Amino acid sequence: MIVDCAIYRDGRRTEGPEDLSDALTLCRPERDAFVWIGLYEPTESEFDLVTQEFGLHPLAVEDALNAHQRPKLEVYDDSLFVVLKPVGYEAKSDAVHSGEVMVFIGDSFVVTVRHGEEAPLSAVRRRLEHEPEMLRHGPTAVLYAIADAVVDHYVDVAGELGTDLEELEAQVFSPTGGGSRPTASRIYDFKRQILEFRRATGPLAQPLSRLAGTGTGTAGARVPFVHDEAQPFFRDVSDHLTRVNESVDGLDRLVSDVLSAHLAQMSVRQNDDMRKISAWAAMAALPTMVAGVYGMNFDHIPELHWWWSYPALIVLLAASEVLLYRLFKRRGWM
Repeated sequence: MIVDCAIYRDGRRTEGPEDLSDALTLCRPERDAFVWIGLYEPTESEFDLVTQEFGLHPLAVEDALNAHQRPKLEVYDDSLFVVLKPVGYEAKSDAVHSGEVMVFIGDSFVVTVRHGEEAPLSAVRRRLEHEPEMLRHGPTAVLYAIADAVVDHYVDVAGELGTDLEELEAQVFSPTGGGSRPTASRIYDFKRQILEFRRATGPLAQPLSRLAGTGTGTAGARVPFVHDEAQPFFRDVSDHLTRVNESVDGLDRLVSDVLSAHLAQMSVRQNDDMRKISAWAAMAALPTMVAGVYGMNFDHIPELHWWWSYPALIVLLAASEVLLYRLFKRRGWM
């Protein structure tokens, strides 16, 4: 459905015709005017009118309707298509959730398509409407503001994940909690959260490099429908994204190290348990062996007829058990 539709002249929101074609016709002759349409999870029939009026490419329309796209930038004859994946962090479940924002930019128009609840488009529109100096730059300012808001939120989520990792490390290296099954489950779940976060941040690096005009080849070529003067601003967003990606890489390496440490702790504890079991088994084997010898049905076992044989055997077994216990205790097996 269409969430919002507005015409902006000289950086300020103005009243205009409700018909999309008439709105676009009014904006194109004016250099300082453009129309911005916001949609939320539109159906194919709802998006047909926008597609026809703005001449959007069918491949980009298909991506916008189906969602589940990687962050990317596509250049078509009449429009520029950008996919962003905003993320949100749920503190109660320590989970990362992602949405999608598709942005179409063309001659005097911006069309934004939102999927999921994580997109900050409403906040971006309100902020831009209070900053007419920025909004005067037209669709380029809208694209920059959306990218900046999405990447800034990446920084917040990376900080939350870093805090969670510190708690996880404390749990793993605690004297009692490191070898439990819930700890292993939490480590794997945390690694999945990082993977979900990486899917949003990693692929966005190349589109932002193109918008910033950095790199070589295609990455350094001019992007149509985006003002060259905006490249320094996109470079700033790209720098923030680079720091986020470095943080994600660091989190991924650290959680792998935590997992290795946890598995090593599990192995050490299993070895300790096996040593204790082996020590008790050795202590139990000695009286069992002696009892087995004297349980044989032989006629000639001289000591069976001695009066002191039973007390002497009990004392000998007790002394042997004490000796074995002290030996295993000294070696750390008990």
